[in-house]
Amino acid sequence: MVLDRPPSSPLAGALIEAAAEGGDVEFLSSDAVLPRELPFSDGVRVGALVMLSGQLGVHPGTLELVPGGIEPEARQTLENIRRVLAAHGLTLRDVVRVQVMLADMAEWPRFNEVYREFFAPPWPARSAFGANGLALGARLELEAFAVRR
Repeated sequence: MVLDRPPSSPLAGALIEAAAEGGDVEFLSSDAVLPRELPFSDGVRVGALVMLSGQLGVHPGTLELVPGGIEPEARQTLENIRRVLAAHGLTLRDVVRVQVMLADMAEWPRFNEVYREFFAPPWPARSAFGANGLALGARLELEAFAVRR
């Protein structure tokens, strides 16, 4: 694959690199947050790109959501992302994209307040949408993409 110009983002660069190299793929697992017997991995590494499975605001080692509403649940979800990243040698600074799924889009402003506790400029790319019926009755689920630099 030959590019006329460099990729416009680390995510685009990682995807192009992975595709060009035949996609060195590794399925990642740990005990950082969820029990290993669940039928999915922490994430998948393709080249330098690491795509995490969706995270919920559960207490690590359990499938029990933290109580208290959107703020505590968002905080725990982001902490769980931090834990999974750390288990695989990454940090929140390596995150280049976050996908947000909210059970109630009216909670978007309160979610954003918590999000700013974990991320700062330059901000990861982000998308968000309302979702009906998240796992375990969660208020939100987050997916994160990171690039190993």
